[in-house]
Amino acid sequence: MPTISFSLADLQNLVGRKFTSEQLEELAEYCKGEFDGCKEDEVSFSLDDTNLPYLWSVEGIARLIKGALGLQKGIPKLEISKSSYKIEVSENIKPIRPFIAGFVASEGKIDDYLLKQLVQLQEKFCEGYGRRRQKASVGLYSFKRIEFPVKYKAVSPDSVKFIPLEGNSEMSLRQILLQHPKGKDYAFILKDFSLYPILMDSKGKVLSFPPIINSNDTGKVEVGDSSLFFEVTGTDEDTILLAANIFAQALFERGFEISSVEVNYPNRKVVTPVMFNDSIKINEEDIEKLLGLRLTKLQVKKYLEMAGYEFKDFTVKIPPYRKDIMHPFDVIEDIAIMYGFRNIKPLKLESYTIGGTSEEVHFIDLVREAAVGLGFQEIFSAMLTNKHLLYDNMLVDDFGTVEIEKYMSETYSVVRSWLLPGLLEVLSKNKHAEYPQAIFEQGICTVRKPKVEDRQKIAIAISEDKADFTAAKQALDAIMRLLKLDYSVQQLDHKSFIAGRAASIIVKGKTVGMIGEVHPAVLQNWQLDVPVAAIELDLTELI
Repeated sequence: MPTISFSLADLQNLVGRKFTSEQLEELAEYCKGEFDGCKEDEVSFSLDDTNLPYLWSVEGIARLIKGALGLQKGIPKLEISKSSYKIEVSENIKPIRPFIAGFVASEGKIDDYLLKQLVQLQEKFCEGYGRRRQKASVGLYSFKRIEFPVKYKAVSPDSVKFIPLEGNSEMSLRQILLQHPKGKDYAFILKDFSLYPILMDSKGKVLSFPPIINSNDTGKVEVGDSSLFFEVTGTDEDTILLAANIFAQALFERGFEISSVEVNYPNRKVVTPVMFNDSIKINEEDIEKLLGLRLTKLQVKKYLEMAGYEFKDFTVKIPPYRKDIMHPFDVIEDIAIMYGFRNIKPLKLESYTIGGTSEEVHFIDLVREAAVGLGFQEIFSAMLTNKHLLYDNMLVDDFGTVEIEKYMSETYSVVRSWLLPGLLEVLSKNKHAEYPQAIFEQGICTVRKPKVEDRQKIAIAISEDKADFTAAKQALDAIMRLLKLDYSVQQLDHKSFIAGRAASIIVKGKTVGMIGEVHPAVLQNWQLDVPVAAIELDLTELI
């Protein structure tokens, strides 16, 4: 949940209104957030929606508030001038970090406060929406130091040296990853590559080593600068184009002139920023069904224009700084926000029933409590994942995956079919923590065989030098005793486990799970250095 800070005076200047703390508390609701207070002139907002990165800046919040207060209607203006600025993209960057976008912002003024606001948006976007810079990372530069065209290519780690931002001496790309604090933090992004990305101007001066760090020369923005060069690189083109649109809109609303940059890929050309011109159809029936409101066409138009959309005959045009609209219901939610949830009258109860917990939930909670009692720490991972983690890393074939037809990111392109890969991913990201590590997860998995089925499962993993089949079986014994279930094990051949060290778990003649020592090749895929023993139980089958 991103938390951003900004000047109250700045917000009031951008909106054109003054606000009390009580008003700020109400206005935060339009942003799906909370007002965390105002200390002197500094306001803090906590934002609940991680799919609305345009709101992670005071400019984005001011833009939404202006619409909600009726001070502007529809999609806000963004003027982009054509220019001769170009980015030349090399073919060899494609397998590493293939996409880049950029623009030039000029005729403005960078003061200390604005620089801090830009850095705040940059960091929030890259860490959150950009998946810790892996999916997208943003670079800001003083325009006056750059000679176009800019070249984006891949080079060998020792072939280029430059002084990193706030550094004192030249370092090679390899040295930056090994020695520089930012290099150590983000080295994982480039661990599988022999060549590294580099951004240079036409004179061969280094702008940055994306997604790690800028140059201390050309890659440094200073108070007093009047023109900026913005670039964003990444692995997902929609995400980097969205970043360019968000920053361009914010700087335009600060009075900067925005000039496009032509990105020349080996086989195509893209002029950025790119105005997506996305639209979606909604209908009156869905509005009434979801909100319980009978709104006229004019009312729907009014609320959508307040939310920053354009509306014509129930076709809704989406602003170019948003990529979160995946379904008509997303738009209808914004109608409800602008109408005001407080203004929707609750219906009277027509029947009175006593609520309670189902037997299934009682059973599941009992198993979870047993795992906690045995010293396992519960983790929660996303239900959406990808086939590489589910199957390739686990050395098994696809056994019935439900896939997202139009996914926004390949990282989250399928529904998980089992839990053990998620546990191994957590272990791989916590190698710095003390051993032994004992974790579990309980949740729904979805499998197509051939009908789609949701299954409640639990997976347990023990990671330490002495983790073996016996340690896992001791945990299984304790859980089964608590559930008062007799069980047996039967040898299992499973590629994720060591041959002869894995078994199926049998209850009343039915297979309800598996137990075993994770195969060394699987551990290597997850870059784990210590043994792991694991259990996965199908609680739906047990119930």
